[in-house]
Amino acid sequence: MSDAMQATFNIEKIYVKDLSLEIPNAPQVFLLRDQPSMDVQLNTSADKVGEDVYQTVLTITVTAKATDKTMFLVEASQAGIFRIENVPQEELEAVLSIGCPNILFPYARETISDVVTRAGFPPVLLAPVNFEALYMQRQQAEQKDDGPRIQLQ
Repeated sequence: MSDAMQATFNIEKIYVKDLSLEIPNAPQVFLLRDQPSMDVQLNTSADKVGEDVYQTVLTITVTAKATDKTMFLVEASQAGIFRIENVPQEELEAVLSIGCPNILFPYARETISDVVTRAGFPPVLLAPVNFEALYMQRQQAEQKDDGPRIQLQ
């Protein structure tokens, strides 16, 4: 493969695209001593934003509840702009759905932990995520449903 055709992958920018925190039951929630249960939701999306330039957004929503009260709800959308050249179209979706979220996850994890701590709660330490397994599950579900795949414009 010549240099002109060699696949390249560069991180152009990593940033917080959106961030929100809700503490609907403050201040009473700070008096609860029960260990909260955590619900974590992940979502990824990708868009073409220029010639060989793509944006991937990893959105993580964490809801903590104790008894029947919501302690907090935090949602962070961590985004990255990536320059991806000479990658075959059939492999591009995997790069955007696995490789890019793997890069973004540590940043999103830190953002969530930081905002929860600043809100007065103990830090939330999210477990590592296997984006390849999630991608494969989504592919299998879409094949069964014959649903749409990520469409890049």
